[in-house]
Amino acid sequence: MLFGKKSQIIGLDIGSHTVKLAQIVEHGKDLVLVKFGMKPLSPEVIVDGTVMDQGQVVSAITELMQELDLKAKDVVIGVSGHSVIVKRISLPEMSENELSESINWEAEQYIPFAIEDVNLDFQIIGPTPKEGANTMDAVLVAAKKDKINDYVSLVTEAGLNPVIMDVDAFALENMFEVNYEIEPGKVEALVNIGAAVTNINILKDGQSAFTRDSSVGGNLYTEALQKEFGVSFETAERIKRGEDVDEVGREQAQQLMDSITEDIVAEAGRSIDFFRATTGIEGVDRVILCGGSSLTKGFVEKFSERTESKVELANPFRNISIDPKVDAELIQSVAPAAAVVVGLALRRVGY
Repeated sequence: MLFGKKSQIIGLDIGSHTVKLAQIVEHGKDLVLVKFGMKPLSPEVIVDGTVMDQGQVVSAITELMQELDLKAKDVVIGVSGHSVIVKRISLPEMSENELSESINWEAEQYIPFAIEDVNLDFQIIGPTPKEGANTMDAVLVAAKKDKINDYVSLVTEAGLNPVIMDVDAFALENMFEVNYEIEPGKVEALVNIGAAVTNINILKDGQSAFTRDSSVGGNLYTEALQKEFGVSFETAERIKRGEDVDEVGREQAQQLMDSITEDIVAEAGRSIDFFRATTGIEGVDRVILCGGSSLTKGFVEKFSERTESKVELANPFRNISIDPKVDAELIQSVAPAAAVVVGLALRRVGY
């Protein structure tokens, strides 16, 4: 991963509840976060990854740009969810040019969408680690064109220039590579609990071995609180953050949230179980939890109990300095939720 001193790329994470923006530059051998901000979105603006109110998202982006006095225009965007398919596949050994020519045919075997409806990309990992195999492993990525076009339209209308479209699960990997030491032989799971989607990227020897997105996330807390106590979306969000609300008892709310935590953890745990069953790997050595919902009381403990793994909250700024002009208190309070946008901000054209 290389960084040019004059690089002015922005990471932009468009979530279902929040838009986050970050810019990271290189000073000597150090990486420095020079811009960071986030704006909430009203409920129902983005539903199941589909933008229902483009104007509000564009306004949130432009307001962030103005507040941060951000001059850069080139932006990296992340996508995830059911419109994105990531598959690790085994193929006959061939060159990158040969695979480029045959990728549509190869992809038809693995992608549950019409090939003409998706954008395709791939990354050759290397020879399959089996003696005499004469095959190679590659990561195949397909994203539905309508979703890509929606996001490109958004950022273009906001006055930005989209230069890279990344996958949220791989953005987590970028963040991990910069901030954590890769230990040979270790299996580590990066789990991002977003509002509407949970991204999982399991690494072996620092290389992605399994990715999965599930349509389960922090929205479950909000929906359950609204239904159980008859409160508004805004009030449910306050309860989630641990604020006291007159009409709702703290103990009652915590009991309900504990039950939702168990549901979210169970869903993520099933993905890890599937990885273990299909690879023969006994367990995961460490889990790095990301996303705002990972800050929910008791979440780390329940996840550790369910997966029988060491679990810790992500700190995407461990090896990244914070410019004095950036709100350090905000950074500290939202760090795990910034994992994806940091990973996007670390991307560079051509790498």
